[in-house]
Amino acid sequence: MPYSQNYDVLIIGSGGAGLSLALKLADHSMRIAVLSKFALTAGSTYYAQGGISAVFGADDSIESHIEDTLDAGAGLCDPEIVRLTVTHGKSSIDWLREQGVIFTEEQTASGEIKLHLNKEGGHSHRRIVHTADATGKAVSLSLIERAQEHANIDLFEHHNVVELITDSKEGDKRILGAYVLDSKKQEVRTITARVVVLATGGASKAYLYSTNPQSSTGDGIALAWRAGCRVSNMEFMQFHPTCLYHPHAHSFLISEAVRGEGGKLILPDGSSFMQHFDPREELAPRDIVARAIDHEMKKRGIDCVYLDISHKPEQFIREHFPTIYQQCLEFDIDITKQPIPVVPAAHYTCGGVLTDSYARTDIANLYAIGEVACTGLHGANRMASNSLLECLVFAERASEDILQKLSGISPPPPIPDWDESQVSDSDEEVVVSHNWEELRRFMWDYVGIVRTDKRLSRAMNRVELLKKEIAEYYGNFRVTSDLLELRNLVIVAELIIRCAQQRKESRGLHYTLDYPETDNSKPAQNTVLTP
Repeated sequence: MPYSQNYDVLIIGSGGAGLSLALKLADHSMRIAVLSKFALTAGSTYYAQGGISAVFGADDSIESHIEDTLDAGAGLCDPEIVRLTVTHGKSSIDWLREQGVIFTEEQTASGEIKLHLNKEGGHSHRRIVHTADATGKAVSLSLIERAQEHANIDLFEHHNVVELITDSKEGDKRILGAYVLDSKKQEVRTITARVVVLATGGASKAYLYSTNPQSSTGDGIALAWRAGCRVSNMEFMQFHPTCLYHPHAHSFLISEAVRGEGGKLILPDGSSFMQHFDPREELAPRDIVARAIDHEMKKRGIDCVYLDISHKPEQFIREHFPTIYQQCLEFDIDITKQPIPVVPAAHYTCGGVLTDSYARTDIANLYAIGEVACTGLHGANRMASNSLLECLVFAERASEDILQKLSGISPPPPIPDWDESQVSDSDEEVVVSHNWEELRRFMWDYVGIVRTDKRLSRAMNRVELLKKEIAEYYGNFRVTSDLLELRNLVIVAELIIRCAQQRKESRGLHYTLDYPETDNSKPAQNTVLTP
């Protein structure tokens, strides 16, 4: 039988943003639930290789980090949000070290031990704090361990949110909790909370090729949209330039730090090409590098390009990129001796649920932090390693606001249980898998790195058909985790297309052959959609 539980704070998502917030709130005598759709380590944070951008170098400065971020964002970053985020870089790293995260260090010529800093695309200085090439894993495991030890935090794995629960009081909508599918028991639970936080990550699995884990299906964006929140800038889907190209490799990212340490992009004949696209060559922002690779692949009819760091000493490569080295070896690629075959792949969702500087959404007591949110930090293109920083900073901002307001938020009223009396078990699961593949393929073909009005129109026609099929299926059969993801993905796909159709220019990650230039005749505008 379904059953309910009551919490002060319900956090949907167990990545860097969600767990950081849980830990920042847990010492303040409140009950906190953290939901993970799969295992606690299944989110994007765990797989993040590069690191966290923060100013530590003597030759670096806050102003330089701000300038680089604004430049990468192509005129759409909110300068106040950028400054807020960047100025909290050092304190965020200090907090992670207090949680037990061990970052890579180096010894200077004078014998001083200090953080080793990488350099990545778009950055003018070395400012990427990292744990070798597995920073996200180190952060994730440390935060999980701390959360598991805390008496005020309940962690629920394999729990997928079906729908947010809201009500309207004097015209203002407020959050009450969520209906949640326990995937192991295949039953829907009712969880109520005075505050709900979306920390569900991005939506890159809307595309056929992605660097993201299977969990990145835009759940939080779709949940917030159905509940009545605005979304913004969904046309800006970042494609990472270098995903390992191999028939048996699934979503394995080749970190930008490889290029930061001297890796060169080359064609099959060994010639370089980035010098023809940008004076920064391999260290240009990701949108430029991804489009350059896409251009060369289409122009020459090749399946991939190559990333070569084999000119560096073997010991250097193995020390700096142990995870990448070992993973490539499994596919008979020795990166100390040969180049790595790479292709672009969907990587990061720069848009999302519209929030303010305290992570508040349009619905009272509903917050959004991390990749699910559109804070104004990334603008039209996220700069490398600013994402984990954003998770940490806005977890801190949300915690400040929640702690100030929680005592004044009344507990939710009793909520009806989820009603499954009119549905049955599906005997056509193939519908879900076929629709899932069709959606991801036409998004890749028509709404990818290079777009046109005609391609977007074709994609929208297919979305409309899929929405009807999925709605009918959802109405007739018991929910499953796969069905919930598909239902969310088709909404996210529609939002991406609608935002892309509204932008009649090329800017940042949105490039269209019909409007190949950036429109500088007026101030840059964010794309905002209202339910």
